[in-house]
Amino acid sequence: MRPSAQPVFAGTEIFPPDEFAARRARVIAEIGDAVAILQGTTERPGEQPFRQNNQFFYLTGVAEPRAIAVIDGRTKETTIFLQPYNERRETRMFGPALHPGDEAARTLGVSFVVNREAFAAVVASIAKNARRIYTPFRPEVLGEASSSDPAALWRATKEDPWDGRPSREEAFVAKLRAAAPKSAVTDLDPMLDALRSTKSPREIAVIREATRITGLAIVEAMRHVRPGMFEYELQAEAEYVFKKNGAYGPSYFALIATGTNTFYSHYHRNTEKIADGDLVQFDYAPDYKYYQSDVTRVFPANGRFTARQRELYTIYLRLYLALMTSIRAHASPSAIIQAAVAKMDPIVASFPFTDPKIKAAATAFVDRFRSTASSARSLGHSVGMEVHDVGRPTATLEPGQVFTIEPAMQIPDEHIGIRLEDMILVTPTGYENLSASVPIEIDAIEATMRQPPR
Repeated sequence: MRPSAQPVFAGTEIFPPDEFAARRARVIAEIGDAVAILQGTTERPGEQPFRQNNQFFYLTGVAEPRAIAVIDGRTKETTIFLQPYNERRETRMFGPALHPGDEAARTLGVSFVVNREAFAAVVASIAKNARRIYTPFRPEVLGEASSSDPAALWRATKEDPWDGRPSREEAFVAKLRAAAPKSAVTDLDPMLDALRSTKSPREIAVIREATRITGLAIVEAMRHVRPGMFEYELQAEAEYVFKKNGAYGPSYFALIATGTNTFYSHYHRNTEKIADGDLVQFDYAPDYKYYQSDVTRVFPANGRFTARQRELYTIYLRLYLALMTSIRAHASPSAIIQAAVAKMDPIVASFPFTDPKIKAAATAFVDRFRSTASSARSLGHSVGMEVHDVGRPTATLEPGQVFTIEPAMQIPDEHIGIRLEDMILVTPTGYENLSASVPIEIDAIEATMRQPPR
């Protein structure tokens, strides 16, 4: 006997069904008489938590393995295909799940939820009428990844002479083409990427919370750090905050760099012992309800910036804020950079440098922006369901877009760098810094570090 109805995770704990329905409606408007077919991810290999792939979750909210969705542009109906009820799985092992039936359809706000075995007959009907099929071509993205990561992995796998496997998506496309030889099979990813590039108010609320959690984690790292600790110990403090606040896990591998490790943009060994006098560059965020954040802060290991560190950090921060305060809606990245450089030049000219290496680093920093001012297409990277999110950016920054700025300043011969990063939401009147609450000024950082850990 099936258990009585209980709440199950199906995305509706994150967004109500009408959020997903609105997304599907936009797809239906785009595909016309065609159908969109998406496959969810598989079970995890072993006792690992399940996480749906991003494209499938974005349109359905379904977090069940081997699910398939058919969105019909002609009938404007959505059908979800699920594995049948499994008594052992649901009553003895994992608890209630979604399975075919009217209750699941009501939960998801779709037309039908049927047995996965019925999918073949639906494809045969599509093939009979030679209807165009849209489906994702790009390898799926799960947690701790962005679209370029699995794409590179599967490309290398396919080209490996001792492997040669196609991606799961390539295999699915091949099967669709074999089952519906007269149907054109077209890539759905560009359409979904364009939709995902502008966030809805509900998405922004989740990203805002992910960023709040990120800030709490960074503050705890500031409070806990002591010379003699290892980088991985700060990672542990952050991960406790992530899980304590309901995150699925990390958004990406921990980028916690000290000393000369700060020179590398994606240093992630996290095995170095933190020395007295080191600066700590802390870049780590959670995967929260299928959305990400990405914030970086720099702080002294012993709680006090040295005079030289103050000079380096202060000039960098002033130039960084010159870029941030130049951001405005409906402006192109190149126009924003041109405005920022106009602010940066007098900052460098009037700054009381005492160290020629820092002056050279600041000058090079501004010159890099100057060289890209006429051709820049972005200020950083988009953030959303992936930390380096999908979506071809529009020519100008438009409300609802979320991205980070993270320019680095380096002193190459000393092999050290400094980099901050903030989450920027474009608004109708300009921008909002979603991570503004995370200490960034020297006095605020040192004050935070004097507070006891929580």
